[in-house]
Amino acid sequence: MIVTRKALPRRTVLRGLGASLALPLLDAMAPAMTALAQSPAKPVRRLGYVYMPMGAHIPEWTPPCDGRLTALSPSLRALAPVRDHVTVVTNLELRNAYPGTHATSNASFLSAAKAKWTESTDYELATTADQIAARQIGQATRLPSLELAMDLLSTVGQCDNGYACVYQNNLSWSSPTTPLPAEAHPRIAFERLFGDGGSASERRADLKEDASLLDWVRDDIGRLRRELGATDRARVNQYLDTVREVERRIQKAEAAAADTALPDLDRPIGVPAAYADHARLMFDLQVLALQGDVTRVITFQLARETSNRTYPEIGVSEPHHPLTHNGGDPEKLAKVAQINAFHVSLFAYYLEKLKATPDGDGTLLDHALILYGSGMGNPDKHDHVNLPVLVAGGGAGTLRGGRHIRYAEPVPMANLHLTLLDKAGVRLDAFGDSNGRIRELDEPLSL
Repeated sequence: MIVTRKALPRRTVLRGLGASLALPLLDAMAPAMTALAQSPAKPVRRLGYVYMPMGAHIPEWTPPCDGRLTALSPSLRALAPVRDHVTVVTNLELRNAYPGTHATSNASFLSAAKAKWTESTDYELATTADQIAARQIGQATRLPSLELAMDLLSTVGQCDNGYACVYQNNLSWSSPTTPLPAEAHPRIAFERLFGDGGSASERRADLKEDASLLDWVRDDIGRLRRELGATDRARVNQYLDTVREVERRIQKAEAAAADTALPDLDRPIGVPAAYADHARLMFDLQVLALQGDVTRVITFQLARETSNRTYPEIGVSEPHHPLTHNGGDPEKLAKVAQINAFHVSLFAYYLEKLKATPDGDGTLLDHALILYGSGMGNPDKHDHVNLPVLVAGGGAGTLRGGRHIRYAEPVPMANLHLTLLDKAGVRLDAFGDSNGRIRELDEPLSL
């Protein structure tokens, strides 16, 4: 690493044996970026996609008022601290997800395409929106994109009405025949972000029980701190403290796993026992990845379609999937809404972290666009209309939040993908079955 008092390159990386640590955006980097597209005045844009499985109890999801988001629905109340950064879009549809299955809900969410009906390896879909973005805005980063999940997505064969399990296991496809597996283990995700050199097992063997990958870049950290001003030193210290805290939580979960007699077969060994703790850890890793500009495109699957996960931490002991086939039973519908609200509360945690993280002349939330939602509307009917969908972030000044857009007639979900890609600087004439853009996202809100 070379540090001068004139300017610090944006791509500065702290390196050591087995570790590679990108830095957050610092004031010392501004002079080096005045001639580049990336600068505090013109920040980089990030795209994120968070998938919620099996739709929602729509009456509890949908905000009561159109236009300005003056009131949040029960399922969305956790978003109150970031409401001005959120836009709910009601009555989007995925026509290509029919005939109405869990497999096609997952597959069509980011592709807006029809999955080939097959149980074998001749599966075919389309390149997903995140990967189209990664080809353009992801090429300047070490990882063009990052694919994460909460569950082990290792089932094979056919999973749903003759559709291969690959459609439920993968949100991201880099080509119509190339699904991108998602990582659910925070340790492996951490090492993808910060490991450098040797295999993951070799790095792990070199670490003592309480050691840190940061120990391997200690010399570079010391040199860097001596060259930075007080504000930048504080920012770097905060970033390093967060990296270490995330690493400690991973180590704690791995240590606790040794005392677990009956592992949960739906999740990796060595992750936090509580779903919420695991999810927050995965969201924290995403914040670090964006803060260090390791990647600018992330997808995250909160749970697998047809998941039978229970949520005892919120008092729901019944499996999620059977609850969604409720036949209108009020008690089951209430529990589905409870799960929806729980998932949204974890997403709200992520947004608040992004809002609290400085990035140039704003925050990571100001400069990101994050789509949250499901490929299924009413799970009891397996329909793909009136999807529960919202967008968060400011898109570096391209998106105004605090609104609810409601369409009287169904509008292709592909229109929203096309619009978000456009706001991220990825220009396309069309995407999937799009027939236009979401123009309302560009219109000012009336008082």
